[in-house]
Amino acid sequence: MTPTALRWIFNLWPPFVTSGIHVTRMSPDWLHARVELRMRPWNRNYVGVHYGGSLFSMTDPFWMILLKECLGRDYIVWDRAADIEFTKPGRGTVSATFDVDDAVLDTIREATAGGDKYLHWFATNVIDADGDVVARVRKQVYVRRKRDRSPVAGQSAVDSPSASTGSGTSQ
Repeated sequence: MTPTALRWIFNLWPPFVTSGIHVTRMSPDWLHARVELRMRPWNRNYVGVHYGGSLFSMTDPFWMILLKECLGRDYIVWDRAADIEFTKPGRGTVSATFDVDDAVLDTIREATAGGDKYLHWFATNVIDADGDVVARVRKQVYVRRKRDRSPVAGQSAVDSPSASTGSGTSQ
């Protein structure tokens, strides 16, 4: 699937449409995405600001998808954990951007070359039209090179229970 096709699918996907979530950009190389959440009468909470679930939903799938596409078919990529901190009431249109760094990809490839799992934390700020942070979202992504792929440069392809669990942050 191409990034453009996936963007169109997301923008027609009922959970995103009804929540007011709109994917405005997915780069052809899968290294960047931008998402907006537009305020609508049906996505406000009890006190009239953005519903927290929608703020989280707008960020939910993107790190995993971008990473999976950047790494390719030789890797298993899953969301593992997440947290969100609400810092300011969200009003109007808010946005979030996701930028995959080449250094992070290199780190992940190196850490998983022998078949070990790797856990990486990504951080994303949801910002309002004034540039103020509305929410801080962190997602932990699990990555492992598939068992049926040959190991990289003489590394063992065994996925042991004591596999490394490196961590880091991006953004």
